[in-house]
Order: sequence, then structure tokens, then C-alpha cells
Amino acid sequence: MSTNKAARRPGGRLAPPPVYYGRIGRMAGIAFAMMAAMLFVGTIGYHYIDEFRWLDAFHQSAMLLAGMGPVQEIATTAGKWFDSIYALACAVIMLGAAGIMFAPVIHRILHRFHLEDAAADE
Repeated sequence: MSTNKAARRPGGRLAPPPVYYGRIGRMAGIAFAMMAAMLFVGTIGYHYIDEFRWLDAFHQSAMLLAGMGPVQEIATTAGKWFDSIYALACAVIMLGAAGIMFAPVIHRILHRFHLEDAAADE
């Protein structure tokens, strides 16, 4: 027997608003946790690898994560490697976070279309 809530809902209805908003909240929490972890990694990396002060390291990390670009010049070879890898990872994390945040909304829209198609077939 399936433990999926949608499978147990009679009549193939959409999830009630509290369930839907709960899903949105959980996904937003996961997305923000991913971004916070990436910000933490960047801050630690810039502080220890390129010897930025803590505030400068945080600022550099935040600007790259937000897509604004670097703020300070990177002085060391190791720092340039870290900066390059961190910038690429930030792009992947931001795209992933956006996908995670919009997944419940897209799922609900597609489910609604499926219900309308099923009603039209009857």
C-alpha cells in the first residue's frame, strides 16, 4: 500500500492549502540552507586561502553568490583557483536553489492540468 498522501486523497484533488504552503516552506528552507552553507564555505575559503579579513571574505562570498561578481582582487594562485571554483559552484547552487523553491509551484500547476484533463476525459 502506498504511503503517499496524494495517492490516499480521494477523487484526485489538489493538496489543501496548508499542505501546499508547508511544502513551499520546506523547499524554501532547503534552498536557503544550501545558500547559507555556500556562503559559509566561501567566507572560510577567502579568509584562510587568500587571507581576507572576515568581513571582506563574507562580502566577497555574498557578492559572488548573488551573481554580482568579485569585489576585491585575488592575490595568490591558490586564491584564484578557489575563486574560480567557488564562482562556478555558486552558479550551480543558485540554479539548484531556484529549482527547489519553484518545484512545489510547478508540481501544483502540472497536477491541476492533469486533473482538468482527467475530468475532460470522463
